Amino acid sequence: MGDAAVLTVLASAGVVSVLLFAVKGILDQLPEVFRSLHRARKAWREDPPSEDETVF
Repeated sequence: MGDAAVLTVLASAGVVSVLLFAVKGILDQLPEVFRSLHRARKAWREDPPSEDETVF
């Protein structure tokens, strides 16, 4: 029974570690996503598409 408890604790710690690593990777990418969004909005305001351009 003791071996199963140790394996459960180790497996749980591994899962938590992988989840934290994945969340950190996503959070590290957010500033660049926001910068890109800001640049896209700024470009849209400065040069809106003309009436004959098709926007999808």
